[in-house]
Amino acid sequence: MLAILLLAGAARAEEPAPIPAFEPCMNAEIARFERDLRRARSGLYAGLAPFVDGRGVEVCGVGGIVRCDRSAAPLPCQHALAETQEQLRGAVLESLPAPEGPGLYRAVHALAKGRSAGDDCAGMTPVLAAWCAAREATRRAELAVLAYQIARENGAVEPAFRLGWAEAPAPVRPRARGRP
Repeated sequence: MLAILLLAGAARAEEPAPIPAFEPCMNAEIARFERDLRRARSGLYAGLAPFVDGRGVEVCGVGGIVRCDRSAAPLPCQHALAETQEQLRGAVLESLPAPEGPGLYRAVHALAKGRSAGDDCAGMTPVLAAWCAAREATRRAELAVLAYQIARENGAVEPAFRLGWAEAPAPVRPRARGRP
């Protein structure tokens, strides 16, 4: 009996952490970006990898797709996820200033506002079309967030929570001196 309880406890301990929903994941991603931006401005990121990238959107989007795949209704869930991502993209783009002069921000801003030449998901089965629509929405949201990050790094916009499209980050707990 004790062996069964130990095995059950070990199996439960190995269960992966639940995948966060898209919105909480994005709020955490934007909070991470703001922390990294503060560190970069204070000089703590000297010589480290660039922190301005939209890859966190990819992680959140794929996590949302996996959550949908595991849900009782994957197709409606993926359609709703794509719509949520498009709403985020719209809110982010609405909060950005128009680009001035040439440069990376102008290029990314234009890409984030654009669409592809046609329906990237045309001719697919309903299951693949739902997956494809969610993936394409992730890509579009990723470009919008990247444009925001570039504008934010350049001081052209306020933090996302002040712009209204992300929640305010939780306060960082103070640490004792000499502790990491």
